[in-house]
Amino acid sequence: MHKTWRTKLGAVGVCALALTLAVSTSPALAVGSGSEPVPPAGLTGLEPTGADMPTVGGNLGNQHYSGLTQIAKDNLDQLAPAWRTHVSAVAPATDDTGQQTTPIVVEGVIYMDTPSGGVIAVDGASGAPAWKWEGGAYGLSGTRRGVSAGDGKIFTLAGGNRVVALDQATGAEVWAVQPTGPEGEDVGRVGKVATVYYNGMVFAHAADGDRGAVVALDADDGSYLWHFFGGPQRGETFTGLDGVTFDASETWGPVLPDGTDCAQEGGATSWMHGAVDPELNVYYMTFGNPRSCNTSQDGSQRPGDNLFSTTMVAVDAGTGEYKWHYQSIRHDIWDMDNVHPPTLADIEVDGVERKVVFYGSKSGHQFVLDRTNGQPVLPVIQKPMITDSRQSQPDTQPFPASRLLPECVVWEKLGTDNIPGDPWRAVPNYNGYQPDAEGNLVFNPDSYVAADEPYLTYPEGSSGHREGCMYDPQWDAPILSTTSQNGGGDWSSQSYSHSTNLVYFPYGTNPVAHYNGASANGLRAIGQYQTGGILAYDASTGEVAWTNHLGTDMSHGQSPLTTASDLLVVGQIDGRALIMDATTGDVLWEFQTGSGIAAAPVTYEVDGEQYIAVFAAGSTNPYGGSVTQGDSLWAFKLGGSYTADSGSQEGPDTAPLTIRRPVGGSAVAGETVANTVLLARTSRTDDTAAAQDSVATGAMQPTHLRVPVGTTVTFRNPGVETFPNFPNLKPHCATQFFEGEFNARLQPGETYEHTFDRAGEYFFNDCTDPRPTGKIEVYLEPQAQPAALTFTPDRLSLGSPSGLFTDVRGTVSARFDLPAGHAYDSGAVVVAPLSVSPIPASNVTAEGDHLILEFDAAALDHNVPVGETDLTVRLNTIDASGVQRQLTSTATVTVSKDTLHVTTTPRSLAGKVYLSVSALNDATVPVDIVISSPFGDKTFTDVAPGRTVSVSLNTRGASITAGEVTVTATASIDGRTLTRTKTAGFEAFPAG
Repeated sequence: MHKTWRTKLGAVGVCALALTLAVSTSPALAVGSGSEPVPPAGLTGLEPTGADMPTVGGNLGNQHYSGLTQIAKDNLDQLAPAWRTHVSAVAPATDDTGQQTTPIVVEGVIYMDTPSGGVIAVDGASGAPAWKWEGGAYGLSGTRRGVSAGDGKIFTLAGGNRVVALDQATGAEVWAVQPTGPEGEDVGRVGKVATVYYNGMVFAHAADGDRGAVVALDADDGSYLWHFFGGPQRGETFTGLDGVTFDASETWGPVLPDGTDCAQEGGATSWMHGAVDPELNVYYMTFGNPRSCNTSQDGSQRPGDNLFSTTMVAVDAGTGEYKWHYQSIRHDIWDMDNVHPPTLADIEVDGVERKVVFYGSKSGHQFVLDRTNGQPVLPVIQKPMITDSRQSQPDTQPFPASRLLPECVVWEKLGTDNIPGDPWRAVPNYNGYQPDAEGNLVFNPDSYVAADEPYLTYPEGSSGHREGCMYDPQWDAPILSTTSQNGGGDWSSQSYSHSTNLVYFPYGTNPVAHYNGASANGLRAIGQYQTGGILAYDASTGEVAWTNHLGTDMSHGQSPLTTASDLLVVGQIDGRALIMDATTGDVLWEFQTGSGIAAAPVTYEVDGEQYIAVFAAGSTNPYGGSVTQGDSLWAFKLGGSYTADSGSQEGPDTAPLTIRRPVGGSAVAGETVANTVLLARTSRTDDTAAAQDSVATGAMQPTHLRVPVGTTVTFRNPGVETFPNFPNLKPHCATQFFEGEFNARLQPGETYEHTFDRAGEYFFNDCTDPRPTGKIEVYLEPQAQPAALTFTPDRLSLGSPSGLFTDVRGTVSARFDLPAGHAYDSGAVVVAPLSVSPIPASNVTAEGDHLILEFDAAALDHNVPVGETDLTVRLNTIDASGVQRQLTSTATVTVSKDTLHVTTTPRSLAGKVYLSVSALNDATVPVDIVISSPFGDKTFTDVAPGRTVSVSLNTRGASITAGEVTVTATASIDGRTLTRTKTAGFEAFPAG
């Protein structure tokens, strides 16, 4: 048994206990019911999941791998939505959107957190809600990452740092506790991380606070079992499997003179759920970066390795007894903690079967450790590091010999022929890399980084300066490096495939500048591209097998799922659900859900049918308010027939993401500030010493200037003529990136003028200190061209011959008449009513005084409603004087999405009833039509698009009863046979 005592209670006692615990504010050791643990259906340790997926990791080893194979590469063209449930709309309804939760599936029922932080149960076959819990009297914990199931309960978190158990069948509260240690210890803020159930225990992780523990509770009643802090008590010792005893608190340095113990305020919290090895009875958990004393990026007051920060710890699952640890970063001063959920697997390495755990995320590499003892299975090197004597740094850090992502940023040449450039390209002026006359970024030793030189020690063979590589040290000046506190794998889970022996690692690219005063554990360089993708590496060697840089950040919940049919399923924050070839990384299928995805998909089976479900609710990292929020739980199966109100199976495109890291502040119209930007000032009027030569990120005034094309903007380094009391005293720059359009270096009082003749956004920063960053937004005033746009034909058939979204084919053509002297330049898009994201033209052809535009029908389909609607085309031209212009025109079209229309009409002739049946082929391809009725059949071959065929069937009777006709349309596309079937009823005739 996993605890030392139990007391039996009768049924009345159990009910009374549940009520008592539900209102208790701080139970410690509650009385248990004595029931034996009952795992949820389908729970496995390290085996593939089957009909169910009962944990947020798929199985207890967090492999996110399913043994189901019904959905496979050769039938993905038949995969379509089966149902969609707006979970916030389910009573008790809320208007909440956005959530980071991953669903679980037990006996065909999906359980998950709602956007409000409640819990909902949804039938996996129909999408119908079974029950919904919205927190009762405790309030809800907003950001949630998953629930767990066991002993007939669903375990979640609620307001006031509560762990809550709900009845799995009804959603009724069974117990609710605020965990504390046996001596009343505060175990931290339990409110975000997914719970884990195993063997009658519930594991909850504390995050967000100054100190947090992993705590184990009895699943019967919520009573305390054990806890483990990431920041140890002073004098706390641990004995490992090797028999060596150590005092973890000594790795934080001595208690400070004012009595502060950095380990007690050090963060080192566990941001993500752990993994369980049932065979070894071990729980594996990861702890985050140290955040004391002073700041997370100032390690001067906490000398030592700072255990158990940035560390994986293995403990006995039943008792919490320490077994081993592995620290991935010693004395972390970069918030590079590796906290994503550990993944366990049994793999073969050099011909020997090994029990391993995969560990590492933000760092962009993975340690493959023996999970029985914590020792590396694949080679790890102790790499010499640049050190700063003020930071109390160690002179080496552990690196896996095989790396997944680049170790350093890329200093690419500025210029218009390389946009956006390498995903890891660095913003200029950081680390002293400044553009020369040709735009090459060249290290300048006399730049702002020179102030750190007396404190730096470089390892042998180093370049002698900080190149933007991992673990480059910093102090007060910003030093850019990779990956970042928001890069690498961050907190997305990974997947291990038994079939391919590959580990699938989602990642983000987001280089960050560290310095002691940086908020949010570092400054993601303003103006850089925040992108990402997914890669696969060989579990047995650590070598990367493939990389697909998808273009959006994948490190914030975009966790992959793999299946035994070698499919990889993953969502993106732009709303697209993808299915990729797990062996090559090629995208095979994609579906637009209509809102951002920050959760892992699940797959399950009900009544012999395999489903894939994904929760599209949105999130914020790293794109902030540009992410489309939602509350949609989607489920897909082969032949799924769900359609949205628009008549399409997909949701509309999400709003455009702010891919480049934005400047602060709202847009300022140029004419209101004389089209002038002041460098290195946060205010246009503040003439004080504090405002002089500012290095704040907002020290371009204004930070966001908005002007029309053709405007001349003045950049001024304000001297005494602007601020007579406290003028700028240093030279300052306006370095435009990444096009390199200008690079003005100005002494106090000097100005530079630049005329912007093309629309776009132009970021620039300062060479004296790269933090001050601004943006010039150059826009075109749309010029309406009435009647210039015509669609041919103006009736758009956007339907699918099979009824599935995967078979919407063809193009939509339009003509756009140009004014005299105008020539097409760029940017032809159509703006559709259901999405704010314009749809780019797939082809533009100039024909004398007009353009022929083509748009992909599949891209347009889910962004327009059925019926009469307006479509607006927008494009840029160059006029006769060489000035860029933007032209728009709107046309009305009629949209149809039903590719087969059937009508039936009974009539009487010569005393006999005839049934007239008509079928219209509204597909974009020829079809064969078969009309089947109780009175005979008729076949029509090669019916052209837009053509109607009819037949008059003699019923041989003077009257008929009500019935129905079946019409089947068959098309052949790309060697595939597509079938659409419709039934149409007819009335009894003659009536009466």
